[in-house]
Amino acid sequence: MNYWLVKSEPYVFSIQDLKRDKVTLWDGVRNYQARNFLKEMKKGDTVLYYHSNEDPIGVAGIATVYKEAYPDPTQFDKRNKYFDPKATKENPRWFCPDLKFKKAFKEIVTLAEMRENKSLEEMVLLKKGSRLSVQPVTKKQYDSVLKMAS
Repeated sequence: MNYWLVKSEPYVFSIQDLKRDKVTLWDGVRNYQARNFLKEMKKGDTVLYYHSNEDPIGVAGIATVYKEAYPDPTQFDKRNKYFDPKATKENPRWFCPDLKFKKAFKEIVTLAEMRENKSLEEMVLLKKGSRLSVQPVTKKQYDSVLKMAS
């Protein structure tokens, strides 16, 4: 099993929205490195659900990969802001997995709290200049965040 972190603005799609919907496609990612991480996700992998552009920002809960990545349908929809004219059904450029709600934390594990935790100092999220919306997390880092949430 692998561990991941995905970022979402809560006003766009929060952990509470995922709880309500139970499962969602993780669409709209338009960064090649993040896309490649999405394609690496396997059914059953665990995902830290991170609220960005919020006060406070941080990990709000946990999801799992419910379905492995498939072509992101928004790339083909001319009316969608994520439309990509270079993408075709025969040669899609963008992919999305389905994520399933697992748990919402009682309180967000804030970015500031994570920065103070020595066991997380190598976390991609905490690296200078790291802005990826999808990123790998080690088991040790996942366990540390989970411990902080309890």
